[in-house]
Amino acid sequence: MSEQENKWGARFAHLASDQRVILAILVIAVFIAFAIRTPAFLSGQFVIFPLIRDTAVITIVGLAQLVTLSIGHLNLAVGRMAAVSAMVAGYTYERLGFGLLAGLLAGVLAGALAGMITGYIIVKSQVNAFIVTLAMDFALLGLVTFTYISLTDAAAFTVKPEGMDVVRAGSLADICVFGWCGPSVIPLIIFPALAVAGLISFLYFQTRLGRELLATGVNPRAARLSGIPVDSRVMQAHTLSGALAGLAGIFLAYVNGSFSAAIGNELLLPSFLGPILAGTLLTGGVVGVFGTMLGTMLTLVIRQGLLVQGIGLETLNIALGVILLLALSANKIRASISSLFRRKVVR
Repeated sequence: MSEQENKWGARFAHLASDQRVILAILVIAVFIAFAIRTPAFLSGQFVIFPLIRDTAVITIVGLAQLVTLSIGHLNLAVGRMAAVSAMVAGYTYERLGFGLLAGLLAGVLAGALAGMITGYIIVKSQVNAFIVTLAMDFALLGLVTFTYISLTDAAAFTVKPEGMDVVRAGSLADICVFGWCGPSVIPLIIFPALAVAGLISFLYFQTRLGRELLATGVNPRAARLSGIPVDSRVMQAHTLSGALAGLAGIFLAYVNGSFSAAIGNELLLPSFLGPILAGTLLTGGVVGVFGTMLGTMLTLVIRQGLLVQGIGLETLNIALGVILLLALSANKIRASISSLFRRKVVR
């Protein structure tokens, strides 16, 4: 085999082992398959726009889970943290008259506080994060339910601060430069999600803090012996996870048009699907940030495609469960493919 062939083979092996490339190909292939089978799937305003908008919200939830996975923990309370943040934001809008950004900041801080308390309990009690976050999930559920019953008869804050409709329904078509307007199927809410993904990527791959979080996930004992303040990193990871979950909850409230107690009820499973499909390890130490967005989009394309074809909720749940099982095996499958191509290059 020539040197040029070896070089191309090595490049192909590298691409075959890149989870982002695999996910991008799968997203395109699944989208085309659904479009061919059901032409209604190509509807811009009824399918593509909501698909991208939901991807933005769920990606942020996935990043909230990714942060705790990076240190080898789970956050089973991401949905309730989202609900708490949405509740605080709705309260500040309706009762205190806050503007859009001020209420958003108040809600995100509430989520960060819930995450910080969770991290503090984990550090001080040395109880497994699974147990602590499960308990926190129930505690926050009770808090949210009681608070809504106390503050409102409708179990929701229905106020719409100025600018909320732009976040909910705004698209690139609303932005025109020199008479040219962007496509109407690209929602504006995708750009904050991309910005958040960019910041998380910068954190993990360009900063000392990110490297220490990953080192904590690989081996907490070795990290501690290396001088890394493991307890502080655990608290910081859970605080950031809570803040991201809160941001997602507020965005979800914007999309739904109201701030209700039910926000966050269905965020737990999607929070795992994106990161795990991206190659993030449950044991910590490895994360896939932008792959989380691609993994989220893949699951939502499948979900939306099945809905367009009239598939029932039970089948949807089965499909999502199968996707999660495949995601948990993805690392092994990817390694086998990469190893196969490398053997061919050596020959």
